[in-house]
Amino acid sequence: MQLFPRTKVAGISLPRMIIGSNWLIGYSHTSVAADDMIKRRYDNREAVSAMVEAYLAYGIDAVMAPFSHSQVLVEGIKLAEQRTGKPVTLIDTPIIDVSDSREGREAALRGLSYGRDIGAAFSLIHHGSCEQLVNKHKGTMDRIGDYLDMIRQLGMVPGLSAHMPEIIAYSDANEYDVQTYIQLYNAAGFLMQVEVETVHKMIWQAKKPVMAIKPMAAGRLSPFVGLTFSYATLREQDMVVVGAHTPDEVHEDVEISLAAIERRPPNIKKRGSPGKTVLHK
Repeated sequence: MQLFPRTKVAGISLPRMIIGSNWLIGYSHTSVAADDMIKRRYDNREAVSAMVEAYLAYGIDAVMAPFSHSQVLVEGIKLAEQRTGKPVTLIDTPIIDVSDSREGREAALRGLSYGRDIGAAFSLIHHGSCEQLVNKHKGTMDRIGDYLDMIRQLGMVPGLSAHMPEIIAYSDANEYDVQTYIQLYNAAGFLMQVEVETVHKMIWQAKKPVMAIKPMAAGRLSPFVGLTFSYATLREQDMVVVGAHTPDEVHEDVEISLAAIERRPPNIKKRGSPGKTVLHK
C-alpha cells in the first residue's frame, strides 16, 4: 500500500493524517444513541486494534485522544503495535484543572502525568482547559507557561488545542513554548467561532504546524467534500485528524485524501442510490 505523506513537529516525524478517536471512544457530536453505538462497537481492545491496524497499513502511525477517558483505547493501540511490530505515536489532549491554586496545580500535574505514564510523545492541553486562560483584553493566556513547563518537565512536547482561533495568534505573539496546535477547521464551519476563511488565514499565519480537526464536521460533510477541502487548503506541514467507524471507511478516507494531495480523482466506488442514473463508469 502507498504510504501517507509525512511532516515533522519538533523534530518528530508524523503522518499528515492523524488517527482521530471520537469514533472509537464515543463522541459522535450527533446523538446519545450514536454515542452508545460507538461505545458498544469499540468496547474491547480487539475492535480498537483492528481499526488502528487499518491506518498502520498506510504508515499512519499517530493517534490523538484524551487518553485518560478510555483505557480500552490505550490497550487496543498497544495490541495493534504488538500485532504489526509498528510503534504508534500518542498525542494526548488532557483536560486539566487550571485553577490558580496549589490544589489546582497539583491536579493539573496529575492529569498531565497520565500522558507521560502511557508513553505519549505530545501533550496538547485540551481547549476546554486552555481557553479558560485566554485574556482577550491583554492578548495573552494567563499562566499558560506554568502548564507548558510541566509538560516539558514530564518529557513530552507541548502544544495547545484551539476552538478559539485567538489561541494560535496569542501563543505565537507571546512566543509561548508551543510546538504545534490543534484547530477546528472544516468547509461547513461546524463548531468554528469565526468564518472559515478567517481560520484558514490564521492557520497559514501560524508559526508552527497545525493539526486540523473535524474535517468532515462530525459526519455533516461527506468524506470527499471534507477531506478534499482540508488537504487542498492547508499547508504541507499541517495535518488532518481523521476518525472512522470501520476499516473500510479508513481505506476510503485515505484514498480520498491521497487523491486531494496528488490532485487527481479518488479511486473509490460510487455511492449507491435506488434508480440512480449511470453517468460514467
